[in-house]
Amino acid sequence: MNRAPTFGIEEEYFITDLQTREMLAQPSAQVLQACRQAIGEGFSFEMFQGQIEVASPVFNVRSEAREYLGAVRTNLGKSLAELGLGVVCSGSHPLARWHAQRATSQAHFQQFFQDFQRVAQRSVLCGLHVHVEVPATVDRIAVMNEVSPWLPLLLLLSCSSPFWEGEASGFMSYRQAACDEWPRMGVPEYFANWNAYHRYLNLLRRVGALDTDGNGWWGIRPAVRYPTLELRMTDACPRLADALTLATLFRVMVAQASNLPQPGANFTMEDRWLLKENRWRAKRYGIHGTFAIGPEGLLVSALQWLEHASQVFGATCDAMGESGLFEQALAIVQSGNSADRQLHCHQVARASGDNDQSCLQRVVDQLLVETHNA
Repeated sequence: MNRAPTFGIEEEYFITDLQTREMLAQPSAQVLQACRQAIGEGFSFEMFQGQIEVASPVFNVRSEAREYLGAVRTNLGKSLAELGLGVVCSGSHPLARWHAQRATSQAHFQQFFQDFQRVAQRSVLCGLHVHVEVPATVDRIAVMNEVSPWLPLLLLLSCSSPFWEGEASGFMSYRQAACDEWPRMGVPEYFANWNAYHRYLNLLRRVGALDTDGNGWWGIRPAVRYPTLELRMTDACPRLADALTLATLFRVMVAQASNLPQPGANFTMEDRWLLKENRWRAKRYGIHGTFAIGPEGLLVSALQWLEHASQVFGATCDAMGESGLFEQALAIVQSGNSADRQLHCHQVARASGDNDQSCLQRVVDQLLVETHNA
């Protein structure tokens, strides 16, 4: 294969009070300055004052991502601990109440809240976003079509938002359920190629639905500012190792698709229908779901789907020096994703006689440990 593609990772964190375990609604200037100094150049504000984001530099290999994000998490933990705070990296915060959160003052975020009202106010969520380089000679929409059917597999591995508003939501990724309140999220529209994609964007710009440089917020999209395909469907991962496994899986998928003679040539409307169904099952059931794959809609477990993926992408993994990748993904399926661990922690606390608040505090404690043990 050609040179392995470069990549970048964006992680989002909830600033959390170590005493109450609540998400901080209005952090002080001192707190935000501590976050900025701990993260450095990659620091970004997010929609809510109690959220921050790190946008990584461009990486060539996984070890660079591990070193960078590990340092970010460690530095945040040390800096914020002095202020009685920590960060939680998960799709939702078990104790966060959306109506208690305060919007960030940046103009573009304020515009979100003005335009989308209650939908924006409820979006107290954190995701894992991964950018992977696509060669300039390759149609990024074609690559998107090639890898899109695999998105629910990545989602089920990442699920980390089973709690919402202090209660078990019944979803393993309630974040993805909440995302469906927004326009142009979830599964992209069906685009045959780059030209069709731009006809869609231009139409929405003409009718005032998008700014001049606007884009969709789908679970996968071509980035506007970078020559990349961006994964957005996955929940934020408390364990850095899991985040790196997911980022590498997506990188392998994009690399293989980019090297095909005609990527996306076999992607049909039926494939998109199954993609939407599998996304529903992934966000609802996580690793415990049954999924429909292939032209016949063969029903498989998460484990069987992962084994199939290892057959499809195994050679590319080896060529990219990632021969152990599917063993790492298999470990998530066998031991449970973050949502499974959170629910188990809650059940154990409940069985020991803890009240509702204490049970959720134990879950937050677990998330704090996993986030900071980078």
